[in-house]
Amino acid sequence: MISASALAFEQDRLTQLSDVATVQGTIRDSAGKPVALATVRLEEKGNPTKIETKTNAAGAFVLSAGHQGTYMVRAEKSGWRDAVIDSLVLSLGDRKYVDLVLLTLQSTNPDPSASSRPAQGSAGAMEFNDEPSFTVAGLTDWSNLGLHGSAASSRTSESLAKETLALKSSEPEVAPTGKSAKQYEVALAYRAKEDFAGARVEVRKALAIADDAEGHRLLGELDERLNDPLEAVREYEQAVRMDPSEQNYFEWGTELLLHKAAEPAVEVFTKGSSAHPKSARMLTGLGAALYANGSWEEAARCLCAASDLQPADPAPYLFLGKIEQTTSAPLPCSEQKLAQFAQRQPGNALANYFYAISLWKREKGSENPADLKRVETLLEKAVAIEPMLGQAYLQLGILHFAQGDFERAIRDYKKAIEINAQLGEAHRQLGLAYQRTGDKTKALEEFRAYEQAEKTEAAEIERQRRELRQFLIILKDQPTNSPPR
Repeated sequence: MISASALAFEQDRLTQLSDVATVQGTIRDSAGKPVALATVRLEEKGNPTKIETKTNAAGAFVLSAGHQGTYMVRAEKSGWRDAVIDSLVLSLGDRKYVDLVLLTLQSTNPDPSASSRPAQGSAGAMEFNDEPSFTVAGLTDWSNLGLHGSAASSRTSESLAKETLALKSSEPEVAPTGKSAKQYEVALAYRAKEDFAGARVEVRKALAIADDAEGHRLLGELDERLNDPLEAVREYEQAVRMDPSEQNYFEWGTELLLHKAAEPAVEVFTKGSSAHPKSARMLTGLGAALYANGSWEEAARCLCAASDLQPADPAPYLFLGKIEQTTSAPLPCSEQKLAQFAQRQPGNALANYFYAISLWKREKGSENPADLKRVETLLEKAVAIEPMLGQAYLQLGILHFAQGDFERAIRDYKKAIEINAQLGEAHRQLGLAYQRTGDKTKALEEFRAYEQAEKTEAAEIERQRRELRQFLIILKDQPTNSPPR
């Protein structure tokens, strides 16, 4: 077994070396307790050699590899189900963090007769047959498992996840009541001062006095703020078990979506929508999760249904408009709902912009001047309302370029770049316009600016992604030896 001091020394030593790749993390059980003396192996694919260690009393481990490659990390212990990361890409100098959860074989093969018994908790607890079909098995760096879909759809998915998170703030704060009310008041005061660690201590004291869903939900929020999403998602799930309210379902689904567990997020938002069919917010979250899971048309239908529930709420329309931008073909019900958005909120720049995008997608290839004029009018209205909407100037340039009006297109592209010099597509389109007008020198300058903008954006996206860790998921109907998703 590795001692704590030896582990710290080894971490410091490996960090200073550029000729190895380091993998370190913790192994915990489903209750969040460390698992000591678990065997952790690092196995390179295609190479029979295995690097092995055991976790210390804190469940921590460190492994190192002498060359780059694609590896598997496996944690195992007698009487427990293996936890596996199937594809971990390592380069020399990398320092990767992975946290895994070992489940007891008994907990993954429950007594069949238990299906008729209610889960433990309050009178409003979920029934056993409402148990999720997945387990959050651990955490890993965002880059380890890769992203699905195009770069544009991945960026849109991440943007929608953050905006779904922002919808949580629409829930009014409930004044704490009961025996632990005073403790919660202290916790909320700490939270207001952004002392999240202090707030978490007070919430745990409150839960020791009276165990309630409100406390677990607040504890989930604090765990997430303290960069412990594995504990956060457990607290949100417990809150739903004790009180399957709209807010508790929404927060659980949002936590899953935020950490790229799209399929489980779809499941939770679906159950939440079934339990709370009048919640537009739940359907909006479901739309974001379906999009992240690759079901674009289903996502659009959910967002359209959300807009029907609350026609004055801009969120479902904005989500729908962002999705519309990333698809090549029109989405079901999208044009109708975006038209409704523009009609209901004529002073909203994005309402006009997204409706223009939807109309133009339908009319692409059409030579009907009236239809194209309608698109142009909507885009011009958008920039008149919001002069800093660079994307609308970019689309105006593309529209004028398609009509052969290169001078206007160049003016539009320049305006878009003036607003946002890092708008790479505007540089590329401006380069194409200069090519068509015979100015090869300026065209080359814009193409170079485009390449630089793309590199800068890619670096920023990577930085943001590295700050957000990704859940590893095991589906409960998977065979024991299958790796988590």
